[in-house]
Amino acid sequence: MTGDNALPRILLPDGWPRPKGYSQGMMARGQQIFIAGQIGWDADGKFHSTRLADQVRQALLNIIAILADAGATPAHIVRLTWFVTSRDEYYEQLAEIGAAYRTAMGKHYPAMSVVQVVALMEKDARVEIEATAVLPDAD
Repeated sequence: MTGDNALPRILLPDGWPRPKGYSQGMMARGQQIFIAGQIGWDADGKFHSTRLADQVRQALLNIIAILADAGATPAHIVRLTWFVTSRDEYYEQLAEIGAAYRTAMGKHYPAMSVVQVVALMEKDARVEIEATAVLPDAD
């Protein structure tokens, strides 16, 4: 995979509709980057908002900072797994969450899952997002 082919490729079987906001599957070759669940606090461990959309934005920015340390960008992400504490809050703020996502990630939509959980380990956290990325091998 060289050039543009070095970035992950979206997998979409013939005849399947293009999903909105995520991909059904991704294919990539290279160094794998596994990012632990990131929550909506800053590098000092402080929450600046209790709103889900704001915490999504911060969690994604945290993921991007970790990617940068590996020389990667959001375009290298092949999978995101979101854990949210309220399905209702997720749907109520979906437009704002989408805007926060696009601000942080651009128009890159990897394979994603969103799961509602009873609680997260940090009491004030509304979301935790895990990421997997693949940085292409140098040719």
